[in-house]
Amino acid sequence: MEEKKKKKKKKPVIKILWGIFIAGILSVIFIFTLIWVGAIGYLPPIKDLENPIDKYASQVYSADNELLGTYSQSKENRIYSNYEDLSPYLTQALVATEDERFYKHSGVDAYALGRVLVKTIFMFQKSAGGGSTITQQLAKQLYSPPSENLKERALRKPVEWVIAVKLENYYTKEEIINLYLNKFDFLNNAVGIQSAARVYFNKTPKELNIQESATLIGMCQNPSKYNPRRRPEATKGRRNVVLDQMARAGYITKEQAESLKKTDLVLDYKRVDHKDGLAPYFREYLRKAMTAKKPVRANYESWQMELYKNDSIAWETDPLYGWCNKNKKSDGSNYNLYTDGLKIYSTIDSRMQTYAEDAVKEHMGGYLQPSFARTKKGKSYAPYAAYDAKNVDTHLRKAMKNSDRYKNMSKAGMSENDIFNEFKKPIDMKIFSWKGGDIDTIMSPWDSIRYHKGFLRTGFAAMEPQNGHMKAYVGGIDFQYFQYDMINIGRRQIGSTIKPYLYALAMIDGRTPCDQMLYQQQNITLENGKVWSPKGGRASMIGNMVTIKWGLQNSDNWVTAWLMSQSSPYAFAKLLRSFGITGQIDAQVSLALGTHDVSVGEMVSAYTAFVNKGIRSKPIYVTRIEDAYGNIVATFNPEMSEVFNELTYVKMLTMLRGVVDGGTGSRLRYKYGLKGPMGGKTGTTQKNADGWFMGFTPELVGGCWVGGEERTIHFDSTSEGQGAAMALPIFGLFMQKVYADPKLGYNPNKQFEKVAGNPDPCANKIGNDEVEQVVGIDESFN
Repeated sequence: MEEKKKKKKKKPVIKILWGIFIAGILSVIFIFTLIWVGAIGYLPPIKDLENPIDKYASQVYSADNELLGTYSQSKENRIYSNYEDLSPYLTQALVATEDERFYKHSGVDAYALGRVLVKTIFMFQKSAGGGSTITQQLAKQLYSPPSENLKERALRKPVEWVIAVKLENYYTKEEIINLYLNKFDFLNNAVGIQSAARVYFNKTPKELNIQESATLIGMCQNPSKYNPRRRPEATKGRRNVVLDQMARAGYITKEQAESLKKTDLVLDYKRVDHKDGLAPYFREYLRKAMTAKKPVRANYESWQMELYKNDSIAWETDPLYGWCNKNKKSDGSNYNLYTDGLKIYSTIDSRMQTYAEDAVKEHMGGYLQPSFARTKKGKSYAPYAAYDAKNVDTHLRKAMKNSDRYKNMSKAGMSENDIFNEFKKPIDMKIFSWKGGDIDTIMSPWDSIRYHKGFLRTGFAAMEPQNGHMKAYVGGIDFQYFQYDMINIGRRQIGSTIKPYLYALAMIDGRTPCDQMLYQQQNITLENGKVWSPKGGRASMIGNMVTIKWGLQNSDNWVTAWLMSQSSPYAFAKLLRSFGITGQIDAQVSLALGTHDVSVGEMVSAYTAFVNKGIRSKPIYVTRIEDAYGNIVATFNPEMSEVFNELTYVKMLTMLRGVVDGGTGSRLRYKYGLKGPMGGKTGTTQKNADGWFMGFTPELVGGCWVGGEERTIHFDSTSEGQGAAMALPIFGLFMQKVYADPKLGYNPNKQFEKVAGNPDPCANKIGNDEVEQVVGIDESFN
């Protein structure tokens, strides 16, 4: 009887336990159902699950397919990578280390969860192994907002499980791995596997070897703890754990693992910073051009009307200018340069860009700057010229007020006097130096302004005349310290490099290089009755007959002035427009000596006409743009316009080659050993404020400007401050390097293109046909 009573007592207990168990199961099912339908917890919308990563950095590639740089939002420097672009070792290391049963579960690994529960609850093991699958970790990276209360914290794991299962329904295993590696932040501005491979090893993900792959996957457990730059020993230890896991999973042999574990942790670290790397001035110009908005007059100051005019023309005629705001995606929104993962294929050649930057460094840092520093050493007015000594303080105060430091202090409410006193106090800072980069020093901000103004600046660009492709773009000496772009933004007086345009006008009007003039002082009466008498004559030649060719060859001002007197400054101004020169052009006779401010980019484009039989090529910076998935969304083609005819081309080519073969540009021959067909023109402005050189071969046109940040910062002597000494060497060094690299394909012996009939440059006919001289005037700028 007693046993029966005991059994009766046990039945209700068992029923209660079963009831609790079943209720628990039903509750779990109910809770997961509510999570699944989005009734409780955070569940991302379907469109977010279908496109979980929607922000990728855009990339700029060179013509030879090297990555020049990226544009990203904040520090999200994520570059899209396909699964096919991954090294198999990456996938193997990830699965072996993070989720060995990855290919056997559907997002949640019940076996792994059970193992963790048993080891934790029943065996009291603190290190029970991870229960989260790769898919769960991806779900956590993608959709885990901060938990604000106990309920949200309690639901976090179940929500991750549900999202993981949904992700498995939407994506293949390979796509999940690819998403995981694209999403993960490897620190040091290396978001995603593509950036991480480049930052830490200077490779693409596909090029990573076993130990490099193991290093990056090892970081996935804790990127701060296993940061290879800051904690190399800990990172190496974690890498070796991953190698052991790969051997345990059968991806590599134990012998391989043991051998690789003995290798050092070797990095090829490349910091991601838009101020670093190749062509920073070009990349910044491209960024501003592509993101430009439609010009609105109200946004321009009164003194910026010329800029407003040029921007308005660019908006209407230049497909690259404002591209992001003029083109829309399939969803109707405009392209975003920082988040849409565009691939921008530029015309820049990474090798030629390197040669150009090296040429600038070699000449500016190795010779010109030390020479300039010697001429200014010990002078109280340095780096300015002696005649400007009384204005030095004014110049420095103006620069101070334009600095971010001054603006921030002023915004904080400090008086001008207090700010000035702060600028006089020495502080820790970095300053620029040609000798090995930055220098850590103690200097007052006031002295640092003067110090940095003492560096001469430059701009150098080279393009192919036949198609307008810009191959090298060096906008300054160092983008980190001197960000003003002297290729397309800065404009300076061009001096004698303007003379070929006037000589071309004379050739168009029927003159020839062999025409002669009596060499004497030129006195031209102006419209206002005043007389213009240019300086720069050669006393030894007065009274002799000289040819026009001699005048250009020797950059003679009197010959140039005589040609100006034979034409009209208005006709000359119109011709300059045809050459692509913008800005306010004052139609005065002094224009013939280069008083107009022009950019290096415009000058390089203009000189293509002297190589292309009178056809000018506009610069092209980009050939095509692809979206993140490889679809071509834009292409860019050469734009050309006729400036003069073929006979004028023959005449001008004869004269400009003479400049290099025996005139002011002859240093290219005797100093730099360049022997192939070549033409060019030197230029020097008043008081040596600007030095120019424009040079060309049958395949390349290059232009270089050198000068101070301000016009009163310059050499005192013309021997050091002329264009032949300041600017020409950069072109010469660049061409030496280009011709020394046969892989580039430029032939130093290639001849200039001939004209049918082989016309005599000293005659105005081709064969037996008289040539009508017609200049094509571009009225769009007037």
